[in-house]
Amino acid sequence: MSTETPPPVSVPAEDRTVAILTYLTIIGFIIAIVIHSSKKTALGSFHLRQGLGLIVSGIALGVCAVLLMLMPILGWLAVLAAWILFFVMWLMGLIAAATGQQKPAPVLGAQYQKWFSGAFN
Repeated sequence: MSTETPPPVSVPAEDRTVAILTYLTIIGFIIAIVIHSSKKTALGSFHLRQGLGLIVSGIALGVCAVLLMLMPILGWLAVLAAWILFFVMWLMGLIAAATGQQKPAPVLGAQYQKWFSGAFN
C-alpha cells in the first residue's frame, strides 16, 4: 500500500508576492499591506497576520532582551536562545510564504491567527 502525498496546490506567483514581502523588513510589510489592499487573497491575509505577530513578538523580545542582558551569562544565554527561536520562526514563515503554504510559524503561529483574526480580511 503506497501512501503518496498529493502534489502541492499551485499558487500564482502574484499571490505569493504579498506573502513573501510580509517577512522582508518593516518596509516590506508596509508594501505588502498596500498591495494586499488592492487584491486580497487568503494567502496574503494569512501571512500578513503571521508577519504582524512576528513584528509584535520581535519588539517584545527586544524589550525583554534589554532587561535579561543585565543578568550575566544566564541572561545572555536566554536572549541568544530566544533570538535563535525567533529567527527559526521567521525563516519557516518565509519558506511557507515562498512555497504558497498557509502554515503557521512554530510556537506562536496559531496564536497569531487568533489574536489578529480581524486584521487583513
